[in-house]
Amino acid sequence: MQVGIYGSGTADNAPKTIKKILDTNNIQSFTISKSRSRQADCIVVLGGDKGVRNYFHRTFDSASPVLGISEGEASGFLAQIELREFSSYVDILKKQNFSIEEVPRLGVKIDGRNVYPVLNDVAVFSSKSAMLMEHTLRVNGEEVWHDNSDGIIVSTPIGSSAYSMSAGGPVLFQDSAVFEIISVNSLDVTRRPIIVSNDSSIEIDDISARLHCEAVLDGLDRYKVSKTVECTKFLPPAKIIRLKKDSTAISALAKKVHLAEELLSMPPSSKLLLKTLEYEGALTQKDLANKTLLPDRTVRLALSHLLKKGYVKKKVSIRDARQKIYEISKLE
Repeated sequence: MQVGIYGSGTADNAPKTIKKILDTNNIQSFTISKSRSRQADCIVVLGGDKGVRNYFHRTFDSASPVLGISEGEASGFLAQIELREFSSYVDILKKQNFSIEEVPRLGVKIDGRNVYPVLNDVAVFSSKSAMLMEHTLRVNGEEVWHDNSDGIIVSTPIGSSAYSMSAGGPVLFQDSAVFEIISVNSLDVTRRPIIVSNDSSIEIDDISARLHCEAVLDGLDRYKVSKTVECTKFLPPAKIIRLKKDSTAISALAKKVHLAEELLSMPPSSKLLLKTLEYEGALTQKDLANKTLLPDRTVRLALSHLLKKGYVKKKVSIRDARQKIYEISKLE
């Protein structure tokens, strides 16, 4: 069996730990570079859900199934196994006695140019917050609405429990053959999220605002948009290894539904911090302020609220013991 190891992880010795465990169990392994040509039976990806998304952003090859490894205790949909428990599952991996889940991806075109496919969502907003964006939504060539809002989100079932949930969208079961579209804070109070078949062609056209607009892919990269963003199902889907038969996506979803109820009464700054931590992983208070553009005092108060509620936990940074980092807690 050939296992590729991708990503550095948050702990400096994480790749070495994985390799040592594989070597002990007589499993051949190698480190994956950006220009790899070597085929693997499976890929072990470090860095939790964020690491898995990064891997699929950098490769259009989905032939090898991926096992996501988390180094913290934050629950994930894509990374099911924690680093500290990997050794207890390596025999199952060796025997290939696991299931493979096919996770849908969204192919994205911005002004007619292809960019990488996403696992979670595509969000289109004005480049400056609190500024309205005008757009026309078309599905399969037919106009659905012409809208003025803060922005619009197109989400996969995996992404439905992330940013789109915070914006009021429904949570979808992962095996649903659909995408969802959410207009964020529309001037039309009757505007509601819509669900479309994942075979649909989704076009956000005539995009305009006082300043330029941007498409944000999986909460990471921003691309300037002149007029149009197109979204369609990308093939092949991502292949995710599931080792735990008693820890399903449905149970994780149930925990997120409870969080969704809490989100309704949560301050906007707390919602934004949760979203940022979900996409980015563990961050310092300074990192959160830089990424969210919120004032330091607002970040401090929002973190205090999230810590009190138990949705975020604080721990000492591995790289610098003087710093505290924050990450999403497991939802029990």
